[in-house]
Amino acid sequence: MTGAADVLAAWEAGTGRAPAGRALLLHQAARPDLAGDPAALLALPVGEREADLFTLRRALFGDLMQVRLACRACGEDMEFELDAGEFARTLAERRDPVVRVAESGWEVEFRVPAVADLTAAARDADPRRALLARCVVSAARDGRPVPADELPAGVQRRIAEAAETADPAADVALNVACPDCGEATRAELDIASYLWTELDAWARDLLLDVHLLATAYGWSEPEILALSPLRRRYYLELCADV
Repeated sequence: MTGAADVLAAWEAGTGRAPAGRALLLHQAARPDLAGDPAALLALPVGEREADLFTLRRALFGDLMQVRLACRACGEDMEFELDAGEFARTLAERRDPVVRVAESGWEVEFRVPAVADLTAAARDADPRRALLARCVVSAARDGRPVPADELPAGVQRRIAEAAETADPAADVALNVACPDCGEATRAELDIASYLWTELDAWARDLLLDVHLLATAYGWSEPEILALSPLRRRYYLELCADV
């Protein structure tokens, strides 16, 4: 999905959706092979979705990502650049979706969370318990089966650590040193939110271009969107000179 009309249609479809719905819409655009099967997309590991969205961002807006972040220590605004292509390549590495933890007589198999798991767990009064219930494949202590909700805190921590290692793309975090005070600020990079913000700004700018060109030349929206960005810009410059 890189044509102007297709991207604009995706933006229109997502304007009334919640963030989770927008993320799914973007994922459908990134994975046309699964676009008609939302359930299959929601069953993919979270990290795989993040990698797909970085790839889509690169296709739509290029490699360079401008990021602005406030220093948590001194409040100074920090601006820096990220490489979407590098993120896409690094995060696309596939790993085993099943994590195995063995500690102090405990043996646990845990499936790395899928998008649907996080969405469902977030609606529960106890998200951690709900996520364990959905993703623990099997758990035993000294060979005796144990329910997921009886796992001790130490084992739960080990599961979380192993899951993060198995699917690092599920939680893309930045650790940026402030050039003014030198303190480091850690922040999560939500690619779905970042990409939607870019898409929203792009779509509004494009609609303004359509309005100006339609007013000046009487062209229809499909005719204007069929123009290349270079030709649209050239016609807009001619309008400004009149």
